[in-house]
Amino acid sequence: MKTVKAAVVGLVLLMSSAVSAQQRPMHEIYSMMVFNFVKYIQWPASDGSNEFVIGVVGNSEMYNTLNTWYAGKAKGNKTYVIKNFKSASELTDCQVVFIDRSKSGEFEAVNNKVKGKGTLVVTDRSGLGAKGSCINFKTVDEKLRFELNQNAMEASNLKVSSSLTSMAILI
Repeated sequence: MKTVKAAVVGLVLLMSSAVSAQQRPMHEIYSMMVFNFVKYIQWPASDGSNEFVIGVVGNSEMYNTLNTWYAGKAKGNKTYVIKNFKSASELTDCQVVFIDRSKSGEFEAVNNKVKGKGTLVVTDRSGLGAKGSCINFKTVDEKLRFELNQNAMEASNLKVSSSLTSMAILI
């Protein structure tokens, strides 16, 4: 229980200070937050694969950061694999997909492609949380926050920890 509380406190501190301090580039902040979201979400029963895939659509800096920091690390009995996609048409199966602001026009195509596959869709564009993104980054009072769409989570067969829910702007 102490470990969970410490992780939650760490995530809250990261979120509250990250944008206002501007000590790190946004792609690093987003990378850390996406990685931390994974810790608070339960995916459907294993598909037998030994890979836990995080896909990035349209942000090569974030892809490079995630790949450098997390690729090859263990997640239970799986290994993190980071994939870079230039567009929705290239997208393959992922447990997490981050759609960069520059590719937000492809949100519908990505969301339709992963629908019902147990994929956490994370975005960074105003309004995409309400349109069906599981998690959408949002700046509020110059601080980075995130929206959590509970219906999108349920539709993706994902279970969210109450710790993560308590920090989110719920949709």
